[in-house]
Amino acid sequence: MLLFFLDLLPQTMHMQKVASLNRHSTYWWQLLVAILLMGMTGCSSGDPKHPRVEISTRQGDIIIELYPDKAPKSVAAFLSYIEKGLYNNASFYRVLNDENQPSNAAKANVIQGGLYRSKKTPALAGIPHETTKQTGILHKDGVISLARTEPGTATSEFFICIGDQPGFDFGGTNNPDGQGYAAFGRVVKGLDVVYKIYNQPEDNQYFDPPVPIFDIKKL
Repeated sequence: MLLFFLDLLPQTMHMQKVASLNRHSTYWWQLLVAILLMGMTGCSSGDPKHPRVEISTRQGDIIIELYPDKAPKSVAAFLSYIEKGLYNNASFYRVLNDENQPSNAAKANVIQGGLYRSKKTPALAGIPHETTKQTGILHKDGVISLARTEPGTATSEFFICIGDQPGFDFGGTNNPDGQGYAAFGRVVKGLDVVYKIYNQPEDNQYFDPPVPIFDIKKL
């Protein structure tokens, strides 16, 4: 019996070693899968109800989260322009700060971008105006909104708020018609880039030179 036990001992030890290796192998595979899943989550746009887009500029990248559940018409139009490639080689061209506005005007702090100084100026239908009263998206720091003249005339031009801008909300003082502007998303990454752009040289409310937007793409 003793010889039988000694004969089985190496085999038993080998089986234990194999089982240990299998456990370690399983652990490392599970860890690898977890890392891959984390990477996929990091590259995705997060909540599928709130798509994200990336604005690539010379100063860096800005990631915007959009709210089609709150501002469906504004988001649909913005995404359609992106899909058509209209923002390729666009720019941030305008800035409003405390120093470049009339002393008796309602102050605002924003950077404005779009196609205005681009070679591409396609004829675009106006987007039906969605007020902040309807959407509930207020003009807080980092919120993106549509530039316009009259309600319903907004198209490809947009601005990003520098600090809170309640004067742009429905009933605010920055627009004589009291309808405010149509906010439709907010910066979720790259707000430092927004502020870097805001501090670029300007002349009479226009960046000198404009800050290139290389592209805007949906993530």
